[in-house]
Amino acid sequence: MAFHLHAKNFLNNLDRAKAVLDFDQLNRFIKLISSAKEQGSKVLFFGNGGSAAVASHLSVDLMRSLNIRGLNFNEADLITCFSNDFGYGEWVAKTIKLHADHGDVVVLVSSSGESLNIINAAKIANDMGLDLVTFSGFDKNNRLRKLGSINFWVDSTNYNVVEMTHHIWLLAMVEALLETEMKVS
Repeated sequence: MAFHLHAKNFLNNLDRAKAVLDFDQLNRFIKLISSAKEQGSKVLFFGNGGSAAVASHLSVDLMRSLNIRGLNFNEADLITCFSNDFGYGEWVAKTIKLHADHGDVVVLVSSSGESLNIINAAKIANDMGLDLVTFSGFDKNNRLRKLGSINFWVDSTNYNVVEMTHHIWLLAMVEALLETEMKVS
């Protein structure tokens, strides 16, 4: 079997997906993150599975490269404690309630845009008046995409394509901010 043809197909699908980035949304996102930095606010990242890994990577990049307080909450003890005490569908919302302050930005990453814990988190972020940025895929009309003030959507139902596209788009934001800071320095 020609496995390389499957890999080539995946890479072609990834190229098509990442090429449709909405640059107006990206500019709004970059300005929002830049403003959060100026105000000393935090950026809180959440996701499940591969999206949690993307959230971890981006929170670290914001801190290391841009001196922005980027946080993720992927500690097993936190997730299992809050899931046990409040239910898995509520652990992210409860974490936002306890850690977010006025002016913070919440970034929710969900391939399907239908994960209950992420949907509940979006609702609490909106209730708290926080800036909410969403990354989703699969169905164009997924619930998460309807809840953010800035929404990125990947036109694919392949988890790996959606997750990698989210990752690339988020890293594009970091690179744009880094380039902007270099020009200012």
